[in-house]
Amino acid sequence: MDYLNTPSLLVENVAEYGGCPIHYWTTPDMSKPLIVMMHGATMDHRMFNDQVAVLADDYSILVWDARGHGKSQPSGNEPISMDVFVDDMLHILDRHNIETFIPMGQSLGGYMAQYLYKRVPERIDAMIVIGATPIAKAYSRFDMWALKASLPIIKLIPYNSFAKMVAQATAIKEPVQAYALEAVRTVPKEEFSRIWEAVMFAVDANGLPDFRIDCPLLLVHGDQDTTGSIKRDMPVWYENEPHAEFHIIPDAGHNANQDNPTRVNQLVIDFLARHIVTA
Repeated sequence: MDYLNTPSLLVENVAEYGGCPIHYWTTPDMSKPLIVMMHGATMDHRMFNDQVAVLADDYSILVWDARGHGKSQPSGNEPISMDVFVDDMLHILDRHNIETFIPMGQSLGGYMAQYLYKRVPERIDAMIVIGATPIAKAYSRFDMWALKASLPIIKLIPYNSFAKMVAQATAIKEPVQAYALEAVRTVPKEEFSRIWEAVMFAVDANGLPDFRIDCPLLLVHGDQDTTGSIKRDMPVWYENEPHAEFHIIPDAGHNANQDNPTRVNQLVIDFLARHIVTA
């Protein structure tokens, strides 16, 4: 799969919003059930090329470069937060008169999906999360300290070296690492700091004890994903969500949908076939 180019079947759009030119791509036909694919921190819309290829026949697709990523720069003058990402996406969806949709989020995109559900649960038909943790969980003081301590440590590392570290930690397959390196390098260091602050405050020590996702929920992570507490927390998340199913993706790292697209695609196709009515 070519991860360095956008699939030719997608149409590019730009929404000027909140001081940022937000670039996003859609299938020409937006009348089918819509899957909104949201990438991880420092990645961009191309990380879902494998999923676009197999889902576009039966579903409408929207992928984006979230604020501060890829072509959606500069990110604007206001701080970046999960609520800002949600505002951006809802602005785009309302622009196309989309009433309901299916968020598919990887890592940072998985937090975006949960915050979208928190804001507009009535508009979400089902949800797919790849390599993220639950926002409902009350994280320990150590977890929060480690997360907040990561940014000043990152700032001490030469950015080119940091980009290589991210690429190697993100995936186990060389073509995916090459894509990840290219994607990280499109994000200036100052923009990364703003993005990472949004990640840091996506979860907290209080959690959201009453927050539940009352729609079909597919949770997956790579068997070699060593990012944060994903391998520890996703199985517990699954146990606490009555509408969830959970799978570990073999031969895959953090970007599991790229490292093992065959397995992820089949799980997604089967999940959607059970829960979403298509024409």
